[in-house]
Amino acid sequence: MGIDAIFNARNWAAVPFHFWSACFFMLGAIVGSFLNVCIYRMPLELSVVSPPSHCPKCKYAIPFYLNVPLVTWLWLGGRCKNCGEPISARYFIVELLTGITFLACWQVFGLDSPWLALVYSIFLAGLITATFIDFEHFIIPDEITLGGMVAGVVASFFLPPMQASHTRIGGLGLSLAGLVFGAAIVYGVLRLGKLLFGQQKMKLPPQSVVVFSETTLCLPGKEIAYEEIFYRKTDVIFLQASTVELVDRGYKNVTIRLSPATLWINDEEINPDDVVHLEAVTDEIVLPREAMGLGDVKFMGAIGAFIGWQGALFSLMASSVIGAAVGTLLIVMRKREWSSKMPYGPYIALAATVWIFAGRKILHAIFGT
Repeated sequence: MGIDAIFNARNWAAVPFHFWSACFFMLGAIVGSFLNVCIYRMPLELSVVSPPSHCPKCKYAIPFYLNVPLVTWLWLGGRCKNCGEPISARYFIVELLTGITFLACWQVFGLDSPWLALVYSIFLAGLITATFIDFEHFIIPDEITLGGMVAGVVASFFLPPMQASHTRIGGLGLSLAGLVFGAAIVYGVLRLGKLLFGQQKMKLPPQSVVVFSETTLCLPGKEIAYEEIFYRKTDVIFLQASTVELVDRGYKNVTIRLSPATLWINDEEINPDDVVHLEAVTDEIVLPREAMGLGDVKFMGAIGAFIGWQGALFSLMASSVIGAAVGTLLIVMRKREWSSKMPYGPYIALAATVWIFAGRKILHAIFGT
């Protein structure tokens, strides 16, 4: 039996519809268990294959009978069987969310195309992985973004209905157009945001001591890692200091500019690697700021490869509304400040999910097209 026959909707219809509903939910929970491995290991640049699943605290190798999705976490009360340390509820949430996602894809697309239901399930599993990683680490790994671009283009070629096309060449072309458009429009937003909001001026208490260590910028009551400040080589920290103290010398009434590659004290250029410690007294500091990161550009490219340029445009517009609403709510609830860093990938992922299940219906309701 060929693969086309296996995924022929009429063959699947010979078995009760909700039998497959249960199968998709269980498959999703199993995939969710693997996603938990990816969410934990990818940001740490660890293999997602080896070693097998183990407790991150005591390194206890989890046997197969204690690795049953959803059931095991509930049975053990969210604790490791060996050491008793708590296991994050995120493991259960991801498995349940992925199971529900797979079930929803089958419910919506299964009657017409089991293939489409399966491909969209896998795509949304990638969005779930990216969302949880971005929330925790403010990054989206290239394995998801670049890998997603390739997967989206290949899937669109073999499954043209993903792009509302009847031919493989048409599906391929629309996928590539979505990839380029999605990445380009977010890159444009990134550059515009950098132009309009690329600097954050911070007022400090009078005569505040600012310390530049080897790894962090230490402000009064706050430390910021350089990796959270510098997104590109041209980013610069700027301040006017009344006094500056290095290990071997001092300055008065000077301008300091620090980029990833160079430290300027007035017009004197110094290699930052040669400066172990620097203290400056100032009332104000200017930090570089990003509207979004390059990871979001690649992420939207991957999304566009799966859902085309219309889906990418919808995702950008809807995600901006969702992100603004959530950000404003958090500010009102005093859970964050106006200037605090906020991951954008999860809102793009949510908007793309809305597009898959209801995007075209929403556009028709709004514009009548």
